[in-house]
Amino acid sequence: MTDFTRRRPQPWPIRLLHWANVPLLVIMAGSGLQILMAYPMMGPQGQPYGLYPFQGAPPPEWTRIGQWLAGGRHWHFAFAWLLVVNGLAYLVYLALSGEWRRRLFQPRRDTRNALGTLAYYLRLRRHAPPQELYNGLQRLAYTGTLLLTLVVVLSGLVLYKPVQLGWLTALFGGYDPARLVHLIGLALLALFTVGHVVMVALHPRSFGEMVTGGRPHA
Repeated sequence: MTDFTRRRPQPWPIRLLHWANVPLLVIMAGSGLQILMAYPMMGPQGQPYGLYPFQGAPPPEWTRIGQWLAGGRHWHFAFAWLLVVNGLAYLVYLALSGEWRRRLFQPRRDTRNALGTLAYYLRLRRHAPPQELYNGLQRLAYTGTLLLTLVVVLSGLVLYKPVQLGWLTALFGGYDPARLVHLIGLALLALFTVGHVVMVALHPRSFGEMVTGGRPHA
């Protein structure tokens, strides 16, 4: 088993791939909203989904990248592959380095810690549970985000090639449901980002470690 006792909290590959996500996600979100601008409805034409409260409301101009539909599509599909490559590189590094043990949620190990941490944040518990590099709740959030990103990528492939990837389109229930899933995924990733920034503000040392790597564990 890999010895983590002398490893930095944030090795340089993790830091590089983490910061690469920042411009990639901003461009993906902005260009995706520019594509949405072409038809700011959810559901088949003439049969909008009642569960979507923003039918016909275009995204604010300041959130969009690409200026028009074709421009937004070019930006979106070009940077989508860079985001996928970045994500695959992250997963490969986790697997080969053994970092997945420190970072990914393992139910038998982390469930009790995650519940205890949640109780601590809700003021239902006086002291926080023991924490290593991450606590159980953080591991759950990061692992869940990886799975959410996978769903976003797969639903995006449906929007890109709905006929050629007919089996995947059917898995999502059709083109229009995949489009809704894709937008919900974007909203959840944005929500995670806001929560992530808040947690970093509460624990500024983690920001320094993501810049410098931090000191190796004793």
